[in-house]
Amino acid sequence: MSSQESGSGLMSSAGLVRYFDSEKDQGPVFDPKSVVAFSALLGTFVLMLNAFA
Repeated sequence: MSSQESGSGLMSSAGLVRYFDSEKDQGPVFDPKSVVAFSALLGTFVLMLNAFA
């Protein structure tokens, strides 16, 4: 009973590991500082539009 249960957890997570490893290098990579700066500028722009509208 315990030998079958201990192996089932590893088998079920193996597919997820392969899935996330295959998606590792897909898509653009952005610097976190540039994302924060862009978000701050966009937020400031929206606040200014609300103030002058």
